[in-house]
Amino acid sequence: MLKAKDFRQEAWGKLKGRWGTMALVTFVYMLITGVCSALSYIYIGWVVSLLITGPFALGFAELALNVIRRKEVGVNGLFGGFRNFGGAFLVNLLNGIFIFLWSLLLVIPGIIKSYSYSMSYYILADHPELSAGEVRRRSIEIMRGNKWRLFCLQFSFIGWSILCVLTLGILTFWVTPYEQAATAAFYQSLLPVQEEALPPAEESGNMA
Repeated sequence: MLKAKDFRQEAWGKLKGRWGTMALVTFVYMLITGVCSALSYIYIGWVVSLLITGPFALGFAELALNVIRRKEVGVNGLFGGFRNFGGAFLVNLLNGIFIFLWSLLLVIPGIIKSYSYSMSYYILADHPELSAGEVRRRSIEIMRGNKWRLFCLQFSFIGWSILCVLTLGILTFWVTPYEQAATAAFYQSLLPVQEEALPPAEESGNMA
């Protein structure tokens, strides 16, 4: 079974020649979301953030998958998620609602569910024809028994996160795509399970 270091190594290797592009993508993304946060006090920023979070997350997921699959990447890819604006928006909204409701029980159930839904945008990138509910259910399926593995992968970036702080956030422009690509590699490793073991989305039942 592949471990965190394997996904990091794969991401590092496949980012060669693409670090600059992905760093620029991260800069553009942070600039846009930063402006929205600055405008949140007049509500329009909050509304815009609600509208764009899903499409941008989908665009980043598509770019990360392109890195892992050795496909072309470009800054315009960040906006690719807007091609499926409705699906991306609903995935973000639906996941947010369920995570919030589970968090009302206690913090831990909310965190666990966030890991259950963590592959949603990667699945939507591969299957834009699926509804938000189907995407969420498929994410739940492929993350069964894999949530701890993803946690370990994310935790393995703690050293990089400290370096981001020490460099006043500058290193974030490179660490973010590194982590995104590693997560895409993790998702890629689950694809055989997704394609062969999962029942059709409409037969998966209504799982929260």
